[in-house]
Amino acid sequence: MTGPSAIYFWIAVGLGIILFLLLGYFTRQILANQQLRRTQNEAKKLLEEASAAHEDMLQKAREEANRVRAAAEADGRERRFELQRLERRFNQKEEKLERKMEGLDRREHGLANREKEIEAVKTQLEEIRAKQLQKLELISGISSEEAKQELLHAIEEEISEDASRRVRDWESRLRDQIDEKSREILSTSIQRCATDVVSETTVSVVPLPSDEMKGRLIGREGRNIRALEQATGVDLIIDDTPEAVTISSFDPLRREVARVALNNLILDGRIHPARIEEVVEKAKTEVDTAIRNEGERAVRDVGVIGLHPELIKLIGRLKFRSSYGQNVLTHSLEVAYLSGMLAAEIGADVSLAKKAGLLHDIGKAVDHQVEGTHAQIGADLVKQWDKSTEVVQAIAEHHGEATTSSALGFIVATADAISGSRIGARRESLEQYLKRIEALESVAVSFPGVDKAFAIQAGREVRILVKPEQVDDLGAMRLARDIVKKIEDTLAYPGQIKVTVMRETRAVDYAK
Repeated sequence: MTGPSAIYFWIAVGLGIILFLLLGYFTRQILANQQLRRTQNEAKKLLEEASAAHEDMLQKAREEANRVRAAAEADGRERRFELQRLERRFNQKEEKLERKMEGLDRREHGLANREKEIEAVKTQLEEIRAKQLQKLELISGISSEEAKQELLHAIEEEISEDASRRVRDWESRLRDQIDEKSREILSTSIQRCATDVVSETTVSVVPLPSDEMKGRLIGREGRNIRALEQATGVDLIIDDTPEAVTISSFDPLRREVARVALNNLILDGRIHPARIEEVVEKAKTEVDTAIRNEGERAVRDVGVIGLHPELIKLIGRLKFRSSYGQNVLTHSLEVAYLSGMLAAEIGADVSLAKKAGLLHDIGKAVDHQVEGTHAQIGADLVKQWDKSTEVVQAIAEHHGEATTSSALGFIVATADAISGSRIGARRESLEQYLKRIEALESVAVSFPGVDKAFAIQAGREVRILVKPEQVDDLGAMRLARDIVKKIEDTLAYPGQIKVTVMRETRAVDYAK
C-alpha cells in the first residue's frame, strides 16, 4: 500500500489507538471511583463498629471503676473499724498496766519493809547463836572448829565404812553376773570350736629307700652333704637309724625346703653338688607355691574376702612358724573361729572379728627380719595393705602392748588367750615358768601389810597372808583389788589369775 491510502491508513490506526487509550482511561477512572466508594463505605462501617465497641468498653470501665471504688470504700471502712477496735484494746491494756505498776510499787515498798524486819531478826538470831556457842564452848571445853572437825571425821569414817561395804556388795553381785555371762559365752564358743593341737619340733625325718642311699647323700669326702647343708642352711644328720636321715634346723621354712629338696634328689637319683643347687632352687619355688596355697586355703576356710595377695602369702608362711611349740597358722585359724563366735555372742561384727583373728599373729611371719614386737609389726603390715582401722587397732592391742580400748581388741585378745591356754596347746620351759611364778609373788609382797604370798595351781592363783594388825577386813578387799590391778598392768599371762587375800586373827595368852 502506497500513496495517500497509506497515510489515511496510519491516521486511522493512530486515531484508533488514541480512542482505545481514552476508553481505557475512563474505564479505570470509573472502576477507581467504584472502589473508592466501596472503601469509604467499609471505613464508615468499621468506624461505626469501633465507636460502638468504644462506648461498650467505656461503659464496662465505668462499671469496674465503680465496683473497685465501692470495694475500696468498704475495705477502708473495715480498716477504720479495726483500728478503732485496736485503739480501744490498747487503751484498756495501758490502763491495766498502770494499775499493775501501782500495785507493784506498793508491793515493792512492803517487801523493802519486810526485808528490813528480816535483817533485824537475823541480826538478833546471830547474836543469840554466838552467845549459845560461847556457852557451849565453856561447857564442853572445846571450840566450835574442833567440834566441827571431830564431827566431820566421825562422819567420814562412817561414810567410808558404809561405802566400802556397798562397793563390796556391788562388786560381788557384778562379779557373779559377769562371771556367769562370761562363762556362758566362752563355754559356748569353746564347745563350738573343736580343733586339733599341733606341736612343732625342730627336726624332720626323711625316709630312704635303702641304707645305700646314705653313702650317696654323703658323697665323696662328704661333698654332697656339705653342698646340701650350705644350700639349705640346715644340719643333715646321718646316723645309724635304718633307712632314714634327720634334718635339724630352728627355721621351719629352711627345714621344709631341705626336706622337699632331699625327697626330690632321692627320687631323681642324680646326687652331686651342681644338681643339689638346682634341686634346692626348685624346692624353694615349690615351697613358695605351697605357702601361697596354704594362705589361700586358710582365707577360704575362715571366709575372709578381699585380702591383699601379700597378706595371703604371709598367712601361708605362718604354717612354717611355731610359738611355744604351737603351729602359728593353726593357732591363727583357731583364733579366727573363736573371734567370730565371740563376736556373734555379743553382737559385734563377725567378719571383722574373723579377719582380725586370722591376721593377729601375722607379724610372726617376719618378726626375725624387722625390729619390734610381733603385734606392732603385724599392725604395721596390715595398715600397709588393708584399710580397716578397726582390724589394725585390734592387732596392735591383742597383747596389751597398746591401751585396749576397742571391743574388737578385747575379742581378739580373749580368743588368743583361749587358744593358747588349752591343755597341750603350748609348751613352756621350766625357766620361764619359774620366772612367772616369782613375778606373781613379787607383785603380791610389794604391798604394805602383806606377810607372805604363794603362787599355786601353776600360777593360776595367788594366796596372800596379811598382817591382821595392819589390814582389816575391808582393807583386805581393797588390797585384793589393788593387787589384781597391778598384775593386770605389769604382767603378761594366759587365762586369768585368782587373787585370794587371807586375814587371820589369833588370840594368845599364857596361864601362869
